[in-house]
Amino acid sequence: MGTMLETGKILLQVVVGGETSQIQQIFQAFILGIVQGITEFLPISSTAHLLIFTKVVGWKELGAKDFVDAIQFGSVIAVLLYFWSDISDLLKGGTMALRQKDWQREEWKILVGIAVGTLPALIGGFLLKDILPESALVIAVMSIVMALLLGLAERIGSRKRNFDQLEIKDGILVGLGQMIALFPGASRSGSTLTTALFLGLERQTAARFSFLLGLPTLAIATLYKSLKIFKLYQAQQLPDNILVLLIVGIISTFIFSYVSIAFLLRYLQTKNTWVFVWYRLGFGCFILAAIAIGWKA
Repeated sequence: MGTMLETGKILLQVVVGGETSQIQQIFQAFILGIVQGITEFLPISSTAHLLIFTKVVGWKELGAKDFVDAIQFGSVIAVLLYFWSDISDLLKGGTMALRQKDWQREEWKILVGIAVGTLPALIGGFLLKDILPESALVIAVMSIVMALLLGLAERIGSRKRNFDQLEIKDGILVGLGQMIALFPGASRSGSTLTTALFLGLERQTAARFSFLLGLPTLAIATLYKSLKIFKLYQAQQLPDNILVLLIVGIISTFIFSYVSIAFLLRYLQTKNTWVFVWYRLGFGCFILAAIAIGWKA
């Protein structure tokens, strides 16, 4: 397996070349956008796939966490556009509830649930951002753990509640579940989807709610990283073409994020989540096996 990984790395390096030119960097930014876009909203962890992928192919410059976090802006745009109608309805309904002091209004309860549910991940992320290790071993273990939890949620979840039956407590509990995503390899969408299934939400409703609840956290984290990169750029600590690379990465991320959201929601209309359970088990076991035979992760 170690030989296979090294062979794959060599082949990819041949494709992109040894010395990284501007064209090669643009290519890398586009590919990283594809990986980010596809994996951000599927319950398989974008962080895990980006970290492992960049380690395998040896993309140290653009594989840096600040860059891959910044191109998540494309994922934020994709959620906003895809769910614009839902978001608009929630804001209008929430505003109406506030004016009429109708605290039982559906849109108000969902908005409050999302707002309160966002706080645990933001606070936890701020406190633990420099503590949690981003190693291949942690990713492998968390991938397996989350696969087992998703499988259990699929097995015992009642799947009887739809979007108009959401309560404030759902937002709080799914928000607490989102804290698991602070561990590399857990997956933001995976942790929220799993928690929502445990709470008895129907599969598509669980995915839809997990996207909406995860949006503020994703947007704030992305903005933070983008501002960090902008400050480094102003201080001339980044290459001159970094803005071009960011634009390429963001556009690529947006396209494939949008496709990924549409695919998952349509998929969950008629199918269960077991394919993601088995994929995550295989992904985690493959990394553990690679580490066991000597892969320097």
